[in-house]
Amino acid sequence: MTITRRQALAMTAGAAAFLTFAPRISFAATPDTDAAIKEFTGGATPTEGTVSLDTPEIAENGNTVPVGVTVDSPMTSDNYVESVLILADGNPNPAVATFHFSAMSGAAEAKTRIRLAKTQNVIAVAKMSDGSTFMDTKEVKVTIGGCGG
Repeated sequence: MTITRRQALAMTAGAAAFLTFAPRISFAATPDTDAAIKEFTGGATPTEGTVSLDTPEIAENGNTVPVGVTVDSPMTSDNYVESVLILADGNPNPAVATFHFSAMSGAAEAKTRIRLAKTQNVIAVAKMSDGSTFMDTKEVKVTIGGCGG
């Protein structure tokens, strides 16, 4: 059987349409993110505040999304930030980065770039030296080719 050029183009177009409009499978769900937060905090529920997450509202390129986190802490030997966990709840593995601090760090600030394939929440969870935990959440809209989406 010989396939003509027209038949090959029709099959390619059909496959592209199927892949474009096929139902999407979500690899990471909220339970995965919640489990990662519980593991990081030792089962404690983080409260809002103290942590400030700096992300763009709209990311034109999901391959390099700048993320900054700052924790308001005196950073003394009695009261300092031990670590900060950054999560992206739409990623297959929601835990993206962990930053460790000590009282000698001076300030609990960190910046990095992460990869986001779609619009999703970016979460920062901070664990303090006294065992308390805090978090901040920001939604980052990832555009497709810079045209919104």
